[in-house]
Amino acid sequence: MTRILPILAVLLALIIFWYAAAIWMNAPWQNQLNTRAELSVPLTDFALQTWAQDRPVLPAPHQVVGEIWNATVALELTSKRSLAYHGWITLSSTLLGFVLGTALGILLAVVIVHNEAANRSLMPWIIASQTIPILAIAPMVVVGLGSVGITGTVPRALISMYLSFFPVVVGMVKGLRSPEAIQLDLMRTYDATPWQTFWKLRWPAAMPILFASMKVGIAISLIGAVVSELSNAAGGGLGVRLLTGSYNGQTIQIWAALFIAAALAAVLVMLVGAAERLVNRRMGVRPA
Repeated sequence: MTRILPILAVLLALIIFWYAAAIWMNAPWQNQLNTRAELSVPLTDFALQTWAQDRPVLPAPHQVVGEIWNATVALELTSKRSLAYHGWITLSSTLLGFVLGTALGILLAVVIVHNEAANRSLMPWIIASQTIPILAIAPMVVVGLGSVGITGTVPRALISMYLSFFPVVVGMVKGLRSPEAIQLDLMRTYDATPWQTFWKLRWPAAMPILFASMKVGIAISLIGAVVSELSNAAGGGLGVRLLTGSYNGQTIQIWAALFIAAALAAVLVMLVGAAERLVNRRMGVRPA
């Protein structure tokens, strides 16, 4: 209970601040509406008006919650207006991209750690690859692959992979190099092969950093999926909902899609955390 109370207090403060900000940001338009209608309303009624606009600058929390309910529970899952339908499209691209990015990151890290030439040649390019804006790469990948008949989940997953592999490769390189020299000397004393040294020393030592990197990777993998969807409005996804909401001025729809995306990211990070605890338990690591 003592852990929940601070969280609830911060959440309550954020909601109060959100409602106050909604009044402030929606007030100019509401003033114009009341002036045209020659209305003079009390402050409490004016606040309620700013919280009930169809296209507010900043929607109130209850408007966002209502939109999420109406676009998920109140609609069939297969409806193209359903946030659950678009959320599944984004989730499938995210998961595929995350799996590919994690596999690529681990593979590159193993090569870099065990080959000095690869370390000097690959690592600078891996770092440089992240300086290119994802908004510039996504359209080229989606349109380029679409021109050769590759559409759907794969192009979006490649964008997710491009973002998610970087924290994994950097974290794994650090993790695989984390054993101390005395530990490596001990393995040589035992006449361990390079494979045995890797599997019994380097790999277990890298696990904590790997899972920390995967938590970052799964979150930015979702960002990559959403950004890639902005380049293909016909494919669906939460990115498409954000784009159409922006075109039509549907700010409530935009905020609802953002909250669904944030909820997906939180659930995915928690799943990676659960996998980390399971692996730690299997390895005999005591919980802190």
